Amino acid sequence: MSGGQTIPPTAAMAARRDSFLRIVAERRALMGILNVTPDSFSDGGRFVGRDPAVAQAKKLVADGADIVDVGAESTRPGHTPISADEEIRRLAPLLDALLAEVDAPFSIDTYKAKTARYAVERGVSVINDVWGLQRDPAMADTVAETGAAVVVMHNRDGVDPALDIVSDMKRFFDRSLDLARQAGILRAHVMLDPGIGFGKTKEQNLAALRATDRLAAEYGLPVLIGVSRKSLFGLLLGANVDARLIGTIAANLATAARGARIFRVHDVAEHRAAFAVWDAIEHG
Repeated sequence: MSGGQTIPPTAAMAARRDSFLRIVAERRALMGILNVTPDSFSDGGRFVGRDPAVAQAKKLVADGADIVDVGAESTRPGHTPISADEEIRRLAPLLDALLAEVDAPFSIDTYKAKTARYAVERGVSVINDVWGLQRDPAMADTVAETGAAVVVMHNRDGVDPALDIVSDMKRFFDRSLDLARQAGILRAHVMLDPGIGFGKTKEQNLAALRATDRLAAEYGLPVLIGVSRKSLFGLLLGANVDARLIGTIAANLATAARGARIFRVHDVAEHRAAFAVWDAIEHG
């Protein structure tokens, strides 16, 4: 770990982190999406501000979310990047209220170490990094120093249709896990995300989903699937954003059968019902 003062995790943050990791070890977990951005592809602008954000987080938990993922910068294709200071400015009016009023662990959807540290210092338990510790050089040390758990997502700056995407994911994850090891991040705190919709063609997205079992077996780490309402279903089904729930559930059930443990979704209640039926059929 590099120099700098170590910040011990608060008891509440650590307890919520460990509670979430126990759930992931014991059963599938649902991560409810809370976008507090003006420009997210699906629900941009709907939950900006303290009261709408708190109300939506409470709904997600009541519907069955095991953790709430808060994002203050859209990462959709073609998004306009913002600074860490702007990201924090968007979080500041509502993050403390979310943590105080909603009885659930929270994750922060960011690739910026400054934003991640700000969130964890307030009690957020998981850092969901869409660049897998590889975009901000300070991120791995920030994860280690704060004691947060981390989602390492595969990403690419551009699309290369000729690429073997599964091999590329493995190279990416190998590098991310090496960065995590060097920083002192506990392997038990790491989760992997194949990054559906990020730097991939339709065929590569499907190949990445099919590889869920290979990733889980090779790395021995929980795999998170984030396909909710994504453009893949527009390409496959011709469905607009509001008509992609069936495709989302189908993809999540298929990857659950391949060993995925965490599902990042907008529609928590519907997924909870779908998994209940699937479990009843599969396991009695």
